[in-house]
Amino acid sequence: MNLERLENVLHNEPKFRLKQAKQAVFIDLISDWEQATNFPLEIRQRLNDDCPLEIEAEVLKSQRADSVKALIRLDDGLKIETVLLNHADGRNTICVSSQVGCPLGCLFCATGKMGFKRNLTVNEIVEQVLYFARLLKKQEGRVTNIVFMGMGEPFLNYESVLGAIKALNDKDGLNIGARHISISTIGVVSGLIKLAKEPRQINLALSLHAPSDDLRAKLIPANKKYPLDAVMEELNNYLVQTGRRVMIEYLMIDGFNDDKEQALELAALLRKIDPPLFFVNLIAYNPTADFQPSSTKKIFDFKKTLRDQKIDVTERYRFGQDINAACGQLAGKW
Repeated sequence: MNLERLENVLHNEPKFRLKQAKQAVFIDLISDWEQATNFPLEIRQRLNDDCPLEIEAEVLKSQRADSVKALIRLDDGLKIETVLLNHADGRNTICVSSQVGCPLGCLFCATGKMGFKRNLTVNEIVEQVLYFARLLKKQEGRVTNIVFMGMGEPFLNYESVLGAIKALNDKDGLNIGARHISISTIGVVSGLIKLAKEPRQINLALSLHAPSDDLRAKLIPANKKYPLDAVMEELNNYLVQTGRRVMIEYLMIDGFNDDKEQALELAALLRKIDPPLFFVNLIAYNPTADFQPSSTKKIFDFKKTLRDQKIDVTERYRFGQDINAACGQLAGKW
């Protein structure tokens, strides 16, 4: 799909044609310009030639029917993964990638093991959502939420990510509210500073995963560049400026970060957040050759310790593990 040429193709046409074209793409959710019957045949042919709408993808569905993973082939042949999460309450969340691969090399993440290829464009981010929006329309559903928790670190592709959010938030398009869009980061400080100044009320999630620098650096090499003190200081600044609640993501990894002492250390770290506008989301790790998930009992005990310390905590439902669509598993290899 290539929407970047749309304005150029319609440059000499009346202005209303561009509005019609965007409605066809983002509201009618057409996949071929031949379906835009309000356009003359000549324009439809030109649009199909210069601004095709086809999204080339392979699809894998979870046996539990709670998730669908799509491997999308980009124009240059590179591939990215994106996931549709079907919630029991009727919400449909798209987990979006922002980069091909990732330069951060986090040890818990399959994407990090790919290395980094390049940043995605606004168009390439938007088409991930459009792909599933078209699929959901056939099922009389719609996209309700977007999370930038797929391949890549969103704050290292900040301009394209915010450009895509602007397009997806457009009331004349998919009209997905900013409060239903979340960006997850390992703590890229420059991104926290920029997001705090954004007028749109976008949600923020911080991938913490450890309560100390020494432990976190074993999972996240970039912790050396973005140490906890700097991240927490900028998180406080973000909360003061925005007043928006932040999600603290914490992977539960067996024998690594899941004992009671580490839960107490985490609680002590989080009490430094001021104002205390946050909640912790515990995530059972998806097994790899390097790490294994914490046991159900360990997660229960960890959660209880945090609650005893007056920390607001939830546990994430495990989506798409059977199709490698769960947290940290997107790698673009299948």
